[in-house]
Amino acid sequence: MRLLAPVLFLCALPLSNLPAQSPSFDLIIRNGRIIDGTGSPWYAGDVGIRAGRIAAIGRLEGLRAARTVDAGGKVVAPGFIDMLGQSELSILVNPSLPSKVFQGITTEITGEGGSPAPLNEAIIAADRAGYDQLEITPDWRTLAQYYTRLERQKIGLNIATYVGATQVRRMVLGDVDRDPTPAELDRMRELVRQAMRDGAVGLSTSLQYPPAPYAETAELIALATEAGKLGGVYATHMRSESDEILVALDEAIRIGRDAAIPVEIWHLKTAGKNNWGRMPEVVARIDSARKSGVDIAADTYAYPAWFNSLSSFVPPWAHDGGTAKLLERLQDPDARRRIRTQIAEDTGWENSWQEISGPEAMLIGAVHNPALRRFQGKTLAEVAKERGGDPLDVLLDFLIEDKAYTYVAVFGMSEPDVALALEQPWVSINCDSEGSAPEGLLSQSHPHPRAYGTFPRILRKYVREEKRLTLEDAIRKFSSLPAQRMRIGDRGVLKVGMWADLVVFDPQTVRDRATFAQPHQLAEGMQWVLVNGVPVIAEGKATGALPGRVLRGPGYRK
Repeated sequence: MRLLAPVLFLCALPLSNLPAQSPSFDLIIRNGRIIDGTGSPWYAGDVGIRAGRIAAIGRLEGLRAARTVDAGGKVVAPGFIDMLGQSELSILVNPSLPSKVFQGITTEITGEGGSPAPLNEAIIAADRAGYDQLEITPDWRTLAQYYTRLERQKIGLNIATYVGATQVRRMVLGDVDRDPTPAELDRMRELVRQAMRDGAVGLSTSLQYPPAPYAETAELIALATEAGKLGGVYATHMRSESDEILVALDEAIRIGRDAAIPVEIWHLKTAGKNNWGRMPEVVARIDSARKSGVDIAADTYAYPAWFNSLSSFVPPWAHDGGTAKLLERLQDPDARRRIRTQIAEDTGWENSWQEISGPEAMLIGAVHNPALRRFQGKTLAEVAKERGGDPLDVLLDFLIEDKAYTYVAVFGMSEPDVALALEQPWVSINCDSEGSAPEGLLSQSHPHPRAYGTFPRILRKYVREEKRLTLEDAIRKFSSLPAQRMRIGDRGVLKVGMWADLVVFDPQTVRDRATFAQPHQLAEGMQWVLVNGVPVIAEGKATGALPGRVLRGPGYRK
């Protein structure tokens, strides 16, 4: 209460009557067009910041500050929250993550099915190529140890993570296709409980990527129940985002109901030309679940192309035993023939090949093998023509040559479906891409342009140009809505006492620059971005400051 007294005193008195000796602010942002994140209309005012928090909002003339920023009528809003960021490893390479902060992102939630921890030697060995490419030594084993590493090195934005259901399955079962025994399931539940106590914000699944599909619904309910008991959220990349999307939605709804846990559907979409126009069905199913009392919502990156592993085009049975076994099967003539036939003929599994209109709709993205980098940014059709082979054979060859680490952009969504999802009041925003940088080690990849442009693109395309969202509603989707979903009570709204994660930008000029051909282009228009009261962008330029914090979930125990 003694710490809160100055703030309460400042709120209680008319600012014009404050004594001259009133403590100075660290920073005052003057003459702003304040959009507070709640969806309310903008209003004119100043924002005073002290000790990393918002200390006053209103008319602050005559009050002193160590630094003053004249917003000049530009928008002052809460910092943006990326609901699925994927930066758990790239933040160890470049803790500033310019691709994120130049979008206005001040907080990222990560951990899609897999998560940075828990780790064991078998997982590290299986994933060695990924660590080696980023020149990372995984010297942690628990989530608490991973967080300690982040805090020791310092980070440029706030970060939180789920514990992945795939991660705990790999810890106990490895990459094999079988159910856990009761004793093994108990061990998996304990790993979830420990991760939640270490600060995880919930449990996540990514059910299209082996070994995740091997988990039955009952297993997921058991794990989600443990996370729910400690205040967590269940977030999911569902088993299907195409033909079986309603069945997959029903599974997610059942998990939420049976485990008594809020549900977040990641990167909501209706994938594949056969499913274009089905978004109204999906919206209706989610609305119905919400009306029945299930706490379910979703997020989107609002591009018509997704970005996933090339290995997702291979049927799940071929992944049994992990990447090494997959590569063995791809090089065995009989197994390869079976794989190729099942991809071409669509044998009832979630077949990504059937979701695209042809190899022209698939763009080679990130690769690990340096010899293959010349193909980054080319379509599979272009690669097949250059190599003189059938596109499906080229796909399988690529997996072998790149040890199954290739990622591709797939143009498989319709713009009306994308827009309809974005417009829903319960839909927030994610980049679904790791933080990157235009230079250094991270620049060697070829990411989806959403890595650099998601939030500015929505402001440009859907607010300014197409007027599908008001500016106030877009900011709500960027800030208070995700903070509410993730139970982050001290961020996401411009309000006295909240942490000062802020952005200052001109809504008429903010824009994305990243393209599928040239993704490593920083967004433009963010004049100031503050994380915990410290500028990480000042006057449109990166400051190099690393004021970010680890945000631990409600189950955290010291």
